[in-house]
Amino acid sequence: MKTKTLKKNKVNVVTLGCSKNIFDSEVLMGQLKANNFEVEHDANSDDAAIVVINTCGFIENAKEESINTILEAVDAKNNGFLEKVYVTGCLSERYKEDLRKDIPEVDEYFGTRDLGKLLKVLKADYKKELVGERLLSTPSHYAYFKIAEGCDRPCSFCAIPIMRGKHKSTPIEELVESAQKLADKGVKELLLIAQDLTYYGIDIYGERKLADLLRKISDIKGIEWIRLHYAFPTGFPMEVLDVMNERDNVCNYLDMPLQHISTSVLKSMKRGTTFEKTNKLIDEIRAKVPGISLRTTLIAGYPGETQEDFELLQEWVKDQKFERLGIFTYSHEENTTAHQLEDDVPAEVKKQRADDIMDLQMGISYDHNQTKVGLELKVLIDRLEGGVYVGRSEFDSPEVDNEVVIKSEQKLKIGDFYKVLITSADHFDLQGEIV
Repeated sequence: MKTKTLKKNKVNVVTLGCSKNIFDSEVLMGQLKANNFEVEHDANSDDAAIVVINTCGFIENAKEESINTILEAVDAKNNGFLEKVYVTGCLSERYKEDLRKDIPEVDEYFGTRDLGKLLKVLKADYKKELVGERLLSTPSHYAYFKIAEGCDRPCSFCAIPIMRGKHKSTPIEELVESAQKLADKGVKELLLIAQDLTYYGIDIYGERKLADLLRKISDIKGIEWIRLHYAFPTGFPMEVLDVMNERDNVCNYLDMPLQHISTSVLKSMKRGTTFEKTNKLIDEIRAKVPGISLRTTLIAGYPGETQEDFELLQEWVKDQKFERLGIFTYSHEENTTAHQLEDDVPAEVKKQRADDIMDLQMGISYDHNQTKVGLELKVLIDRLEGGVYVGRSEFDSPEVDNEVVIKSEQKLKIGDFYKVLITSADHFDLQGEIV
């Protein structure tokens, strides 16, 4: 039974999936706030009349989470706790017609490029003058910073081009303006994201422009850290590493999803690289930026992955000793070219292989962390939790990487940088004290 009066002009935006979805939700919330809506993000309060669910459709688990969230919202609507349910994002882009048939109680479905249509349905005007303006859902000292949309890569396992379209870079001038606005609001760390950072600029400038963009953004006063996420290995612009060396505020950090190392698997994945080329690239990156923190992502159980392929992957992870690593089990996605292959690795084998890699990585991470003991690191404080401060060094991104735990009698300011002496370390965290 409904116990609260719903606020007609209040919207709860629920975000599922990756940082690119977080960015899109923040843009939506900025537009709604400018139209005098009261806006919440992933809120627990139950007085919003409207919910907008920004869905993920990347892999099976993400799709299930999105559908369950939609069903929960529909149930709340049927019981009088919501008046309107709108669904947007990748799942909606990919399966809009199916969703309309299967869950007709949703008031409307929108795709990834339907912001204007969604605002119109909500009786809000799209305000062009707000380009670059967002209502941040992250802590106020860091922000995800999307520099391009979509992807032109032909990776066999990936449905992103189906959901996000072709690669489209945002012009440098527009990004610099957006970064300046964020800096003016007190944002100190920008996490550059795109489905493929490596390709940035080719579509509008005829050449890769990531290095030029980095120089322009790193000139902005107040931006103390710039971090690179999701760089495709093939065609990686090595001049980006020169900028890392030149600019103190470009973190020695690179997120480069490599997916596998077996040449036969990479060929089937349509990654455009080989065992030898991948290792050569890693060697060149590490030689050019000594001490760089390399994060990668792998896939376990891709169609046709043999035990020999997996053992090669294991040995490679042992040899490369990535500073940061994650792994997904392969998800057989319709309308991808890999869907034409037999999904022949049993689910339990996929999971065991992924677990084996993460067990291996746990030891590697521990060894890396031990080398930090006794060092003084620049640490950005993210939060106060359970009486201790939690922050990160330049080698770690929020949500996915290691943290630095600090016990301090001194009151520290969230969002400020401090010099921290690392006193001990475990598998995934460092402990330290303020210098």
